[in-house]
Amino acid sequence: MMRRPERLTIALAAGGTGGHMFPAEALARTLTDRGHRVVLVTDRRGHSFGNAVPEAETFRIRAATVTPGVLGKLRSAAELTAGYFQARRILRTLHPDAVVGFGGYPSVPTVLAAAHQRIPVGLHEQNAVLGRANRLLAAKAELIATSFPGIAGMKPGLRSRILQTGNPVRPAVAEARRPYAVPAHDAPIHILVLGGSQGARIFSEVVPQALARLGDLRARLRVSQQCRPEDLDMASRAYEGTGVAVELSSFFQDVPERLAAAHLVVCRSGASTVAELAIAGRPAILVPYPFATDDHQTANARALAVAGGGWLVPQQDLDPASLARHLSDLFAQPDRLEQAAAAAARFGVADAAARLADAVVRLAGADRGNGPSQSEREAAA
Repeated sequence: MMRRPERLTIALAAGGTGGHMFPAEALARTLTDRGHRVVLVTDRRGHSFGNAVPEAETFRIRAATVTPGVLGKLRSAAELTAGYFQARRILRTLHPDAVVGFGGYPSVPTVLAAAHQRIPVGLHEQNAVLGRANRLLAAKAELIATSFPGIAGMKPGLRSRILQTGNPVRPAVAEARRPYAVPAHDAPIHILVLGGSQGARIFSEVVPQALARLGDLRARLRVSQQCRPEDLDMASRAYEGTGVAVELSSFFQDVPERLAAAHLVVCRSGASTVAELAIAGRPAILVPYPFATDDHQTANARALAVAGGGWLVPQQDLDPASLARHLSDLFAQPDRLEQAAAAAARFGVADAAARLADAVVRLAGADRGNGPSQSEREAAA
């Protein structure tokens, strides 16, 4: 059989939140750097890779998150069906060597269309629990790349398709990282408080009150705290008179630099956050968003905590008094922070984008002489 050309065309199916788009963008950048052609298939809400990967073409299809209620499900099904036929036409024009889905319902039409056309399919799962879209698509995939060592929600018969590649992070995070330095006696202590893409009101309510209870330690604190726009005034008032040096913002442009400077992070535990903590090698108090789908943030936080890289605190257990005690204990024993920082760094996969790109190239058949066999493709369909 004729050898597959070295330059591959890879279609990436992603949309929705940055948690899906960040790893897709990282893979796109790595593949284009290797000389391959990359296209992004997303929905109308999904961003293109823009200046980050200007070589990647963007195609938009109709898609929708499945919503509750009979009418909501019917509307979602109609949108996803329309998107499926749009994706079929796009793939027939592009003739991609492989399609990689990154989860979220916007990826569903494209991945299904690829499977039905016998195009090799790969999935990337960012969380420690297989997302609902990826759960729906897993049987169609020859490759299921994961970010965590273990993943819940996977059918036993599909586990042979799993490959842990890690979760690619923004290059700025890796570029800004530096060795962890234990806060010296009487030196400033840098704390970074992040609430994820949606912010976290609980942090604006609890963290200022907790820090106010730290006595003489307050004069050493240097706090950067992300707040929801509507919570900025409340948080600002809560810090008044505490003696804590704080910078509040609804969005920090320089999170990688602040992360690199932090001695401790208080944050949610979305997949991107956990991956960035690990690459930066920074210890964290992890407070999972309690309403995340399938409670995947708790699974993410537990994985990092079990590895020794942080401490899981359920939101219902987070109050000013308990948080103050926890912080006081950690700052009184800085070796615990140093040990957690080292464990977080060991947990990270610094070359996740390269590992994922290697797996995708193998999936497309570029390094095995021929493309996937008919039996391999039928097994994934």
